[in-house]
Amino acid sequence: MIADGYLVGDGSWELRIFVTDLQVERTLRVKGDLHIGGVMLKLTEDLDLAVDWSDHALWWPVRNTWLLRTRSTLDQSGVQADALLHFTPMHKTLRVRLPDLRTLDCRVDYSCKAFNSVVSLCKDLGIRHAEELSFGRPLTPEDLKRNYRAPVHMDNRYRAAHARAQGTSNLNNSHLSNNSLDKSASFSPMTPGTPASSPVNTGTWKANYSPYSPYNGGFNGTHSPSSFEALNGDTSLAMSPATPSPESKAKIVRPRNLVEKARMNCMWLDSSLSLMEQDVREFDTLLLRYKFFSFYDLNPKYDAVRINQIYEQAKWSLLSEEIDCTEEEMMMFGALQLQVNLQSQLPQPHINTSQDDDIDAALTDLQVTLEGSNITTNAGHLTQVPELSDYLRFLKPKKFTLKGFRRYFFTFSDTVLSYHKSRESCGGPPLSRIELRGCEVTPDVNLSQGKYGIKLEVPGALDGMMEMLIRCDTENQYAKWMAACRLASKGKTMADSSYDNEVQSILAFLGMQHPAPAPSINPNTLDIHTADYIAPRFLKKIKGKQLSTRMLEAHANVKDLNLIEAKMNFIKSWQALPEFGVTFFVVKFLGSKKEELLGIAFNRIMRMDINSGDHLKTWRFNTMKAWNVNWEVKHMTVDFEEEKVIFACLTADCKIVHEYIGGYIFLSMRSKDQNQTLNQELFHKLTGGWV
Repeated sequence: MIADGYLVGDGSWELRIFVTDLQVERTLRVKGDLHIGGVMLKLTEDLDLAVDWSDHALWWPVRNTWLLRTRSTLDQSGVQADALLHFTPMHKTLRVRLPDLRTLDCRVDYSCKAFNSVVSLCKDLGIRHAEELSFGRPLTPEDLKRNYRAPVHMDNRYRAAHARAQGTSNLNNSHLSNNSLDKSASFSPMTPGTPASSPVNTGTWKANYSPYSPYNGGFNGTHSPSSFEALNGDTSLAMSPATPSPESKAKIVRPRNLVEKARMNCMWLDSSLSLMEQDVREFDTLLLRYKFFSFYDLNPKYDAVRINQIYEQAKWSLLSEEIDCTEEEMMMFGALQLQVNLQSQLPQPHINTSQDDDIDAALTDLQVTLEGSNITTNAGHLTQVPELSDYLRFLKPKKFTLKGFRRYFFTFSDTVLSYHKSRESCGGPPLSRIELRGCEVTPDVNLSQGKYGIKLEVPGALDGMMEMLIRCDTENQYAKWMAACRLASKGKTMADSSYDNEVQSILAFLGMQHPAPAPSINPNTLDIHTADYIAPRFLKKIKGKQLSTRMLEAHANVKDLNLIEAKMNFIKSWQALPEFGVTFFVVKFLGSKKEELLGIAFNRIMRMDINSGDHLKTWRFNTMKAWNVNWEVKHMTVDFEEEKVIFACLTADCKIVHEYIGGYIFLSMRSKDQNQTLNQELFHKLTGGWV
């Protein structure tokens, strides 16, 4: 007996395939040595329809995997007679919620790794440096109540799919991943050549009626206007509504403490798995957010969309109290936001993108590179490295002490801070010498009280970090000493070319916080809804009319900024906040029974007090040799030159922690000397978690 060209009893068997576009199932008689491409060819011939099937592939729901290796046979892929495969498009419609809270329907590849999908999507949206962004799942207030390694609103299909994905990875790879840093290697995140990914078709498309879609039989199959504009890189993404819809605002989660801020990071998708493998289905909603806070080459000439979306993410992180600031800083941010809204209604000056400007910028970069620093020369000899010296107030906090600040004469040379009883005693040995290389530097400023403080947490103490406080008398004094401390913490001296810029940046940041003698706008002529500009805790503290007046007084400092300048000043001020760029996780270190806080920044990892956020220990990435995950026990190991750190993450999958470390290492390798084509292979090598 012969069936479908095969002799029954010759080892052939029936394979069921569900065609999601047509909502029909087909049964093919196949053999185990038939390759995946042959199965799809056989299926399309059986369907006998004049349709372009080139974007379709086979998806295996039970195994939660794509069968993309078309030359592999059914036997090699593990497909047997009990399997049900889906023949479905690889590109599907995803609802993407941008940092400005707008939701767009975008065409996204569900079959490639999530990182690659983000790169392609950002290309369509006109956002440069997609490596700084990632997909995340929407969060609910319930996600902030307890430690969950994945958002609790996800149903059982995701949890089962996630477990299957981990199980498959464990079978195919060593249970111990290992990423090591070969400091002699010349890796670069940018590779020459043409990007391998092809742009997504932005023409009209037909909706795919699949069993995953909540719109079966009900979606009209045409682009929404916002989706069509976004996919064609429309410049409207460079401008956002002054106030988003009430529905979008209602979906914002508002963390109340450091632990809840840590719990928010369970949202991130695994960059090395596809969307389908993480149970994202057609018309599901994902957040597109900046995950890595290391913004490379932020250029107003090319980055109007990127600057706007970073500004929007910064704005909502402040309004939702995801990041803290002082009262004066909040007034400044509200004033800058008001200036953005006012300028968005006016024509803006044209940004010159001429070739001459590019040449001038290149020459400036070259000059800075060649000069290297601000060290002056005299007859061919280097002069002494700049030093600071002045009277400052000093306090080393201790438990059960009532001692206050005492006045000493301080000197700052290289990366060492020293102090004496007085200027006259400088000839003798100092009372103390403090090496600031590797320390944590935090501003402790309150302009209304005239407080200009610097909090230093210095490594080397037996119990971790040693805390000390320095108080300056004036803004200028504070800016000079603060800039010197920040550079010293990175191992740089005041001879570095960035010192003067750091001083000016600190002064500008403080200058914008000073209220003007009078508002530049009459409060009675402008209807300001303060809840759109000011975080809730300040709304409770300051009465409405007084709040509007104070914000308008702060606005007088920024009233002359154009739209891009106002956004850039907002971003730079956001970057100056102590909590900026630190991602929190609740962890348990090996050998410890208590929960602690882990902070990851672009250049370091911090062990922190879970209640106060004080730094207990800091490890710099430049002393890191390897980082890996033991998937069997879900432990993360980071090997530094001085010690090995092992911990379990309680508020997110340990893969997310691994990806943060590898991602920041990847971003630190970026250079203007390289061709700006993204090295996706290197990103996955550093973040993927497998050897």
